[in-house]
Amino acid sequence: MELRQLRYFVAVAEEGSLTRAAARLHIAQQSLSQQIRTLEAQLGATLLVRSSRGAELTDAGVTLLREARPLLAQAERAVEAVRGAPGSLRVGFLSSVANYVMPPVVRAFRERHPGVTLHVEDVVIATLVERLRAGDLDAGLTRPPHVDDLETEVVLREPVAAVLPEGHPLAARDEIGLSELADDPWVLTPRASWPPWHRKYDEDFARAGFRPRVAQRGTSPQNLLALVAAGVGVTRLPLSARSLRDSGVAFVPLAGDEAEVVLAWRPDAGNPALPALRAVVHDVARTTDLTAAG
Repeated sequence: MELRQLRYFVAVAEEGSLTRAAARLHIAQQSLSQQIRTLEAQLGATLLVRSSRGAELTDAGVTLLREARPLLAQAERAVEAVRGAPGSLRVGFLSSVANYVMPPVVRAFRERHPGVTLHVEDVVIATLVERLRAGDLDAGLTRPPHVDDLETEVVLREPVAAVLPEGHPLAARDEIGLSELADDPWVLTPRASWPPWHRKYDEDFARAGFRPRVAQRGTSPQNLLALVAAGVGVTRLPLSARSLRDSGVAFVPLAGDEAEVVLAWRPDAGNPALPALRAVVHDVARTTDLTAAG
């Protein structure tokens, strides 16, 4: 088995398509398909099921993807070490914090550590956690709760607001309690998008004395804001989400409610640039109003 074959396989797995993976790798699709078949023959296992919809991983493919990502990352670090390169760092930013946390953190890190190549990506929570676990990302800036097998430290805390349609009876208030929205329809993300978050939401709503009547599910903060602006329901977001929409909605702080942003990494993470990132993140959070940076 060659590292090249593993890179090809990971590209197909991530793209879900031989056509898109070939374009990403800048090779002919026929050549890519042949390399995958060779890899499958070497391993004695079918890794992909090809169909008109693309390429789906088998159980063996899922296993290989989990093992291949950290192997490729380690190979990249080994090459950099031999060449005397100062290294690189791969950081995932949760989509809902990327708009205001990413710019000042990336700018400060590049100013202080110009020799380290910083790769950043905007990803959804389930993908971020999966790639941290697999070693495909060195660190992530995201929101708790997560899972027990990741190290986390709090970077900042910010207020949480009820997001109401313009003209809502409570829209002019300076602050409200969550229980005051018990009779409103709600728009929330799908429960399957990240179960740990929704277990926490369930606890918060239960303490407020009600179970929300969900009118519709939205796939992102932007989507939730659009649904609120359309009058479908109300929702609950960190106050920094104000930077994502400036019309049709009102943000009213919820009494005693706050959200955290955390830096997360694997306990066995060995990237020597990780301590530098941690220091930069905390310095930026201490000296910059990140919740207003978006």
